[in-house]
Amino acid sequence: MNLAVVGGGVIGLTCALRAADAGWRVTVFDAGVSRRASDVAAGMLGSLGEGHPGEEALLELSAASVRLWPELLRRLDDPDIVAARDSLFVAFTAADMKYLHQLARFVWSSDDEVASRLTEVSATQVRAKEPMLSGRLQGGYQARGEMAVDNRRLLSALRRALADVGVEFIDARVTDLADVRADRILLAAGVDAARLWPGLRIYEAKGEVLRLGRTRWSVAPPRHVIRGRIDNRNVYLVPRGDGVVVGATQYESADPDDRTPQVGGVADLLSDACEIMPGLRTYDLTEVGAGLRPMTDDGVPVVERVDDRVVVAAGHGRNGILLAPHTADRVAELLTS
Repeated sequence: MNLAVVGGGVIGLTCALRAADAGWRVTVFDAGVSRRASDVAAGMLGSLGEGHPGEEALLELSAASVRLWPELLRRLDDPDIVAARDSLFVAFTAADMKYLHQLARFVWSSDDEVASRLTEVSATQVRAKEPMLSGRLQGGYQARGEMAVDNRRLLSALRRALADVGVEFIDARVTDLADVRADRILLAAGVDAARLWPGLRIYEAKGEVLRLGRTRWSVAPPRHVIRGRIDNRNVYLVPRGDGVVVGATQYESADPDDRTPQVGGVADLLSDACEIMPGLRTYDLTEVGAGLRPMTDDGVPVVERVDDRVVVAAGHGRNGILLAPHTADRVAELLTS
């Protein structure tokens, strides 16, 4: 059986690998870097960080997908994909600390296994774990096993693994599914999915992500993922071998194709990141990126069969990398049902 995967981001590639390993003859249609939210991402595998009240279904889905990530990493066989093994949630003000307490109570009440990995840490303990963080931090929580991966290294590893099993890549943007010749189609095109299959409950949310490069005068990047709460805003710092990824803003844009970074969002990210880790002021600003996240109203992606030939896997929002292995398993089931 032939499977055409429309979408070259992390969801499309992970599902394509799962299908190829199951014996499908797979072709991937890739619209290019500019269309991929996966390229403008930090790669956090954050089931604890995504545990917000009102998103219980997403927390359960995220926790299930996190448990599948070790198997995917073994399949890709590249240890450098992992950027950090644990996360620190840190608060800048007393009000920010109260927010983290509320978030922690929600997580603790939802899943004993998930909650067992979350430990409150004092400001002194935060500084002991990450000496380069601000001395003004109030404290926070350590999330053991709350990993992050290098998103671009992950995409490269997926493409290598797919090439090794004979998957064909076609560098083209699909504008009509009727033009795609295959026994089955997986529609994993992010925000473009709703255009290719009208009626899908998916909308765009714009977000900026920054890449900071370490210089010869810079302090080392953090060892943990740093998820900061500062004056009621969220900012995260995710280590890379040569620097730090800083993110992320999120807001609706009047233009559904607007991928131009906005001054206010970039300024807020830089300001908050340097408040959390003052040593970042000596880093170079090497990239300012903006992407469109494919969102749903409840935060839960659309992974379903829509007709006899087409399966949709889209609407993963800010959690596409996190949810990729779970989505791939579900798509595999739908393709054979």
